[in-house]
Amino acid sequence: MKFSESLKKSKDFQKVYNKGNSYANRLLVMYVLENHTDKNRLGISVSKKVGNSVIRHHLTRLIREGYRLQEDMFNSGLDIVVIARGTARDVSFHQISSALKHLGGLHKIIH
Repeated sequence: MKFSESLKKSKDFQKVYNKGNSYANRLLVMYVLENHTDKNRLGISVSKKVGNSVIRHHLTRLIREGYRLQEDMFNSGLDIVVIARGTARDVSFHQISSALKHLGGLHKIIH
């Protein structure tokens, strides 16, 4: 991710949850908040309800790679938190990638 950094601290996640806007589809939920910098920060959350650690890490990698390949389409200066839903457990990379693109379009952060 050359244009983006990771969102790691719990207080940063909470700030995006509390002050950001959210949209959801069948697979993912996306929260977006402006961060007033020139880079995006991406946070990914996959609950234990989704599956064991192997499944959770697999989904995290799919989401990160889907974002990385499309990150030049996203506007800059945003904190983005993506939450995987339980239905995302058995889907392909292309479905995750298309779900990310769909949510970016709903937030109007894709150009």
